[in-house]
Amino acid sequence: MNEFVIVGAKVFDGEKNLGQVDVHVADGVIVSVGGPRVTGVEVVDATGATLLPGLIDAHTHTDAAMLRQALAFGVTTELDMGSVPATMIPLRAEAEADRTFADVRSASFSLTHPGGHPHQLRKGLNDPVWPTATTVAEAAGFVDDRISEGADYIKLIAESGGAFGFQLPHVPLEIHTAVIAEAHARGKMVMAHAMTLHETEQMVDAGADGLAHLFADTAHTPEIVDRIAGANVFVVPTLTPLASIVGLSHSTNLAQDPRVAGKLSPELRAHLSDTFGGLPASHFDMALATIAALRQAGVDVIAGTDAAALAVRGVTHGASLHGELQLFVQAGHSPAEALRSATSLTARRFGLHDRGRVEQGLRADLVLVDGDPTTTINDSLSIRAVWRQGTRLAAASTLGSR
Repeated sequence: MNEFVIVGAKVFDGEKNLGQVDVHVADGVIVSVGGPRVTGVEVVDATGATLLPGLIDAHTHTDAAMLRQALAFGVTTELDMGSVPATMIPLRAEAEADRTFADVRSASFSLTHPGGHPHQLRKGLNDPVWPTATTVAEAAGFVDDRISEGADYIKLIAESGGAFGFQLPHVPLEIHTAVIAEAHARGKMVMAHAMTLHETEQMVDAGADGLAHLFADTAHTPEIVDRIAGANVFVVPTLTPLASIVGLSHSTNLAQDPRVAGKLSPELRAHLSDTFGGLPASHFDMALATIAALRQAGVDVIAGTDAAALAVRGVTHGASLHGELQLFVQAGHSPAEALRSATSLTARRFGLHDRGRVEQGLRADLVLVDGDPTTTINDSLSIRAVWRQGTRLAAASTLGSR
């Protein structure tokens, strides 16, 4: 039996600070939080540190190497927002068996136009033909096929290219609406990629459960904030790639942090230091203002990065989620609220009822960090130990020799 007790740490349970309490773990599950000191088991001295639930990145596109990298940064679960099942199905089996990987959930193939996003970015990658729905009558079949591939949720792409000044063919709204209805009829949540205010309005009105990005083509209006709040839609704003698109140095600074640099290869450090550029910084400022308005209206804002190996400049698995939390604080979240957006809130909205909190009976997905990120969010990167289902990641992996 793998059994231990973590002592001396301040505990943030995913919702609130519990103070300094013991956390007893056995066979991958949290046995108790607080209570009398357990004896006769391994003791992990966590003096001076804070214990957090394992972090959850609510928007990635991943592979085996990136799941390993994510775990080294305390990200114990990634939510993949579009993948090829021939790759994802065996990857999920591997991640289930190997606790040196972060766990993963997936949408399988996203619904998009055969000539639409992201195909313009994937030329030469030898992708299989992506299934789609070209009529309302094909919506049910599209959903059933994704479920048969193991999809945990359905992902739609409403992308005209308007946010970036070009045009792309896209799936008609009536097909999106039909797919959402068919997914809901089968008990599946629907995530929508929408990058403009107009597309966001359409996806909210069509019944999407969550937005995989935040529009940044224009300032928010009271009407769109009210519509999102009234529909109980949650938002994954992916501020990190937006910062890259407007050319900010946020990820460059992150790549230079020794707590990050020591865990990344030179290629990945260079990738994280890179930016897209192309849009004015005012787009980022508008996004921060929109997040503040959404938060004020009670909308659930959830942390995700859109990390995709080397495909998204200025973003990398694991490290960028910590950078995203820093941007959440810049947008007006308290550090504790930012941590909640990558733990308990994400788990609740995605139906991951076995994780996201430090609570009796849940998975022992845990991160121990020096300092106190509930008051100083930058401390989340000061990782002392990571456990996935009670298995501690080897020190060499945590220290990041690559």
